[in-house]
This record gives sequence, C-alpha cells and structure tokens, in this order.
Amino acid sequence: MTNPCIICVAITGSVPTQADNPALPVTVSEQIESTHEAFEAGASIAHCHVRDDAGKPTSDPERFAKLKEGIEQHCPGMITQLSTGGRSGAGRDRGAMLPLTPDMASLSVGSNNFPTRVYENSPDLVDWLASEMLAHDVKPEIEAFDLSHIFHAALMQKRGQLAGTPYVQFVMGVKNAMPADRTVFDFYRATVARLFGSDAPWCAAGVGPNQLVVNEWAISTGGHARTGLEDNIRIDRNTLAPSNAALVKRAVDLCEKYERPVATWQQARQILGLRQASV
Repeated sequence: MTNPCIICVAITGSVPTQADNPALPVTVSEQIESTHEAFEAGASIAHCHVRDDAGKPTSDPERFAKLKEGIEQHCPGMITQLSTGGRSGAGRDRGAMLPLTPDMASLSVGSNNFPTRVYENSPDLVDWLASEMLAHDVKPEIEAFDLSHIFHAALMQKRGQLAGTPYVQFVMGVKNAMPADRTVFDFYRATVARLFGSDAPWCAAGVGPNQLVVNEWAISTGGHARTGLEDNIRIDRNTLAPSNAALVKRAVDLCEKYERPVATWQQARQILGLRQASV
C-alpha cells in the first residue's frame, strides 16, 4: 500500500495516573514535551485531555488553551484534537474549549457502558457539541464505541450536522463496551465504506493490550492508527512504556512492516480535509 498512515497520539487521557506509569504527562509542560517527542517520532495528531492541579481530569478551557498554544509552538503543523469526553466534565462544560478553534475535537455520538459506569452522551448534548464544532470550524473525530454510533454519524451528516466526510474512529477493548474482535472490526470498515464512500478515511484505537493488535489491523488494511499512554501504559505485559514516543515508534514500525509511509502533518491535513497550517 502507498497511502500514508496518520498516527494519532493520545498523550494523557482521563484515567491513567503517574502512579500507574511515571512517564504519563500530566502538567501542561509535561504534555507539551511528551507531544513534541511523539511528533518527532511520527505522530501527526495530538489527542489532548487536561488535568487540574490535583491531577484530576477537567474541561478547563484555559488549560486547553495553554496546551494548544504550546503544541502549536513546539510542534508546528501538528493537528490539535481536543477531547470533549465525559470523564472531564458534565453537560456543555464538555465543549467549553471549542471556541479555541482546535483543528479537531472528539465527538461521541451515542452512549455505551464503561468499566464502572454508563458513558452518557444524550442526543441533545451530541447535537449541541456538533453545532459548536460547525460554528468554530472544528472537524469532529467520531468516536465509535458501538456499531450504532457509525450509523448515527451518517444520519448527522445527512442532516447537515457534520461538515464534509466524517472521520470515524473505532474504539475497541474498553471493558463492557466493544471488544477487540476482528470480525467486528472488518464489519466496521465495510460499514464506513458503505455509508461514507470507499475512500472515506477511518482510524482505530485498541485499549490496553489490544492497542498493538488493533494498530496492526488498522495499518495492514489501509486505515489510520491511534496509540499513546491514554489507551495503554505498557510496551508488553511486564514492561511499562517509557514514553508516548515509544508507542508511536511501535506504530511506525508496523507501517514499515506493511510498506505504508507515515503521514506527514501536511498529508494528514489533506487526507482529513483540514485547513493547512501556516508555519
């Protein structure tokens, strides 16, 4: 295959702590440094969460603004993708960072179970988040934890709630949600091609030990890949990952195995239909 593979690095998330892995970047300065290392290793998208002074997840737009500014300064051209996830806030607080006009933001378009709770994404909130993304020219990444989420994204596109071709990410391996199942993965791919066109870009993320497995499925079948310490803190069962960059390097190695070039930030922006950055 010759189509470039976009590598997204999910640098922090809302769940892992430095007690789990000391390499996890928590403060804004740690996150900027870790993102820069991952960018140099081959990542072209930074999926970002922020934490408060106690290390707890937050949707504080001021912290997002500092992180976004730092990434833009130290990783020129890299795509900033801010999280509107439900662990960081409630209701419309989850979209408080969208006026910062990041390149992208995550958008979960339906509810599902998580390990200890329901990940609630009400239709009203989903519609409001989508409208804010349209208003601020932010491309959503549709986080599909379930097959119904792909179909709902197609409905939203038909209604004009999503601009352009949706970029769907399959999230697999979350406990009580969709497991990392190859048959399901292949059906997801076929569903995206049927609903959005055979050229529609898509991505896949595997959680925990599923990260490497799902990375390989995605890269070997023409998709794009997400990696990073948010989803997985280990290189193998017995070894903590030393950095986000190390996990990016593992995805880069898979690209080499399947003879796929790693997308530059310019190529990633073109593939996703994003505005080109002035650097």
